[in-house]
Amino acid sequence: MSGFHDVQFPTDISYGASGGPGFSTSVIASVSGFERRNVNWSKARGRWNVAHGLKRREQIAALIAFFRARYGRAYGFRFKDWSDFQATSSLIGTGDGTTKTFNLQKVYSSGAESFTRKITRPVPGTIKIYRDGVEATSGWSIDEATGLVTFTSAPAVDVAVTADFEFDVPARFDTDQMDISIETYDLARWSEIPIVEIRE
Repeated sequence: MSGFHDVQFPTDISYGASGGPGFSTSVIASVSGFERRNVNWSKARGRWNVAHGLKRREQIAALIAFFRARYGRAYGFRFKDWSDFQATSSLIGTGDGTTKTFNLQKVYSSGAESFTRKITRPVPGTIKIYRDGVEATSGWSIDEATGLVTFTSAPAVDVAVTADFEFDVPARFDTDQMDISIETYDLARWSEIPIVEIRE
């Protein structure tokens, strides 16, 4: 995508982030109290505040450099959401003897409902691919900018293709203005550092 730098936001700062996935829902209530709800977004969008992750002077320096290099809201980057960054034995497709390319995904299930999340920014070196539970140590490649797994030969009919991996969220700053206050020589604060997920 345009306007994206394939670099990771400092993980020691993102570790202290607050926030998570959000949806957009319109709720119309009648005078009798009944409701009609309309789902405006079919997919969640993450939003975080990473201000609480700032604890040392060197973190402030790293954040300033990162913010300047992204030109505020102009360029996206990889963001590690420490509350949700791994998938294990995630089904990414079923072989039909022809299809060679599958997209990494993570499925969230609750009761009879499930939500499938497309993964576009897997973490290099963390991906393992399996055919019917047996690890495929070769015969496939991964595009780390899209999450597409491509096999040299298509998985056979009814073969379950699963994956273990870690992933980042494509994100950007949701402000163009830093607001840092210096409290002591070794401590500075930015009260709110908003980061929002980018849809890919």
